[in-house]
Amino acid sequence: MYKLDKHQIVFPDPAHYHPREGLLAYGGDLSAERIKLAYENGIFPWYNPGEEILWWCPDPRFVLYPDELRISKSMMKILRNEVFTYTENQCFRKVLQNCMRIERPGQDGTWLNEELIETFTQLHHEGLAKSVEVWQNVELVGGFYGIQIGNIFCGESMFSHVSNASKAGFIHFVNKYRDTLELIDCQIHSEHLESLGARMIPKSDYLNILKRNNEF
Repeated sequence: MYKLDKHQIVFPDPAHYHPREGLLAYGGDLSAERIKLAYENGIFPWYNPGEEILWWCPDPRFVLYPDELRISKSMMKILRNEVFTYTENQCFRKVLQNCMRIERPGQDGTWLNEELIETFTQLHHEGLAKSVEVWQNVELVGGFYGIQIGNIFCGESMFSHVSNASKAGFIHFVNKYRDTLELIDCQIHSEHLESLGARMIPKSDYLNILKRNNEF
């Protein structure tokens, strides 16, 4: 595993480095410059509180092609009945704070912390990190955030305070941008996103798409 230097912002090339289970490197820092470089190279941080920072580029990669989005009959009814309303980038930090605090079955805590929230907020001010908010009446009940690289949206985390809120927000987002987004990077498998049409592709395919989008 590659050890990162805090004073030099570089990563090993994930196209030529094939670590077990996708764990590419450890160490470094969470500066906006390093986070941006990581996502441009198909790498993302994921670690437990108190641990060394871990950097991943899994093979295969879990992604969603917008044209492959699957919507169940029950979700179609929710969308048709306009149970929720949606905004973008209206309360970015609040979305991240909710993602950090939400309880997740089978997980003890979250990898998201205040330092990362500060970094992602900086990237948000630079126009790279974006949020989607889901509302019921005037209450924020769900949402998610991520980083956009060209026509790839790299989803990071989502939260729901009421049933189907984040799922409805995700479907709304994909439908809205299906003609402009080439791919949504879901990073690691989840049954939730698989039910919506996400699937595994080889890491090499993902990196080739990402390389093309880095040219935007």
